[in-house]
Amino acid sequence: MAAKVYFTREITPEKVVALYEAVGKPLPGRVAVKLHSGEQGNQNFLKPDFWKPMIERVNGTVVECNTAYPGARNTTQKHWELISLHGWDKDFTVDLLDAQKPDLELVIPNGKILKKNYVGKNLANYDSMLVLAHFKGHPAGGYGGALKQLSIGCASSEGKSLIHSAGYTDDQSIVWEHMAPQDDFLQCMADAASSVIDYFRGEIVYINVMKNLSVDCDCCEVAEDPCMRDIGILASTDPVAIDQACLDLIYAAKDDPGQAHFLERVESLHGIHTVEAAAELGAGQREYELVAL
Repeated sequence: MAAKVYFTREITPEKVVALYEAVGKPLPGRVAVKLHSGEQGNQNFLKPDFWKPMIERVNGTVVECNTAYPGARNTTQKHWELISLHGWDKDFTVDLLDAQKPDLELVIPNGKILKKNYVGKNLANYDSMLVLAHFKGHPAGGYGGALKQLSIGCASSEGKSLIHSAGYTDDQSIVWEHMAPQDDFLQCMADAASSVIDYFRGEIVYINVMKNLSVDCDCCEVAEDPCMRDIGILASTDPVAIDQACLDLIYAAKDDPGQAHFLERVESLHGIHTVEAAAELGAGQREYELVAL
């Protein structure tokens, strides 16, 4: 049976909540809300006010992890300062999952390349997860959506280093000298994403917002302005299906003058391979039914 992906073209905080309700899967216990808090200087990330009704609906805790690249989020101290600057701690409880070591190691027995994933140890404090992804392009992965939030997003600095180097190193000081071949990196993102899915035993809901469609990620301090028109909001219990549906909506936007530029970013980096690899691992399915609301 095809996965259900709920969709609306109306992009408002209230519609985010409506799509969550349509999915019909209450999230139990303590809910970790994984989102992108935005790199310093980035103009495209979705701000706290946009997500506020949804986070309050599940009484969730906003969770993030430190980065592996130089910037304003690669140490705990700098990251907390930026979280405050961007206003995330004004209305929400925020948990920087890897603020303290050691990390939580997740075993990936069926991983094609990675056999382990490092995530912030505070992940163990949660019973379920709400993944709030800003769908957009990405200068490394081609695109960023639900699968990226599960993989790079949940990984600690050491975990991110393992993914980017295809298991060569967990040392962020040398990882950029040992970057993996592109398809291996994308496979590692799928491997890592599957470990988080397995950890929560399916107690995850995914929401992708196709707004501010830049070719660059919210992790970019200097990002291109959006090149495509906003498309809508999608929600599902299947991370593979929701990312596939977003990519299909990009391909369907033939009258958008920015489509070719966006697709060049996705295709030049073989972005679809993360979806293919995740499906092969059983993290979800590419076949879906788009349910318009």
